Amino acid sequence: MPKVTEEYIRNKKNIIVHTAYNLCLQKTVSTVTMQDIIDATGFSQGGIYRFYKDIDEIFKDMLIANRQRVNIKLHVDEIFVNAKSENIKSILHKVFELLADFMTSELMGIVKINFEFSVLSMNDPLRVEKILGGIEESSNFEYLFTHISQYLQQCIINDFLTPKISIEELLTYLSTTYNGIEMSCIINHCYKKLPLTEWYVPRTQLKTLETTLYYLLGLED
Repeated sequence: MPKVTEEYIRNKKNIIVHTAYNLCLQKTVSTVTMQDIIDATGFSQGGIYRFYKDIDEIFKDMLIANRQRVNIKLHVDEIFVNAKSENIKSILHKVFELLADFMTSELMGIVKINFEFSVLSMNDPLRVEKILGGIEESSNFEYLFTHISQYLQQCIINDFLTPKISIEELLTYLSTTYNGIEMSCIINHCYKKLPLTEWYVPRTQLKTLETTLYYLLGLED
């Protein structure tokens, strides 16, 4: 029997993970099954289970692959490396442009899949915890949100900002509103059942959030 190489195993796993990703685009994450992947890859049942013991192991590798494929962390670093020499509005505008580009290009890809994992976590938190528990690297949004939080807090400490609400309230508002924009844009794109449908596009919604953030930070002038 020929020796199975690491490259062979890696290639087979890549096929399985890529197939899972495509199925998650066609269906919802919660409805994708091992049988779906078996049918789509053409692998035997024994062939699939040779590489993954269950669908959640595949999902974990899929999320890791997604983060590697579309990684905005370098762009985040580029924005904040000049934070001390640029005005606050300029820095935040670059952040929102980055978010708009990412959400627009990945709305029905990574953004949709991540949103569906959020929904799944409400219904089956232990399952999602198991999937995410093996992923050490932070997500794009976690990485960006950490940088924004640290930047705004430092601006407040240095008296460059005097927000109208506490930093805790502001960051909570920013996070929940961003998540709401994601949800609304995904639902509208999938089902087109929301009123004023032409307004439910990422860049338009994020521009409104940006303007609101300036007001809350006392930067409306």
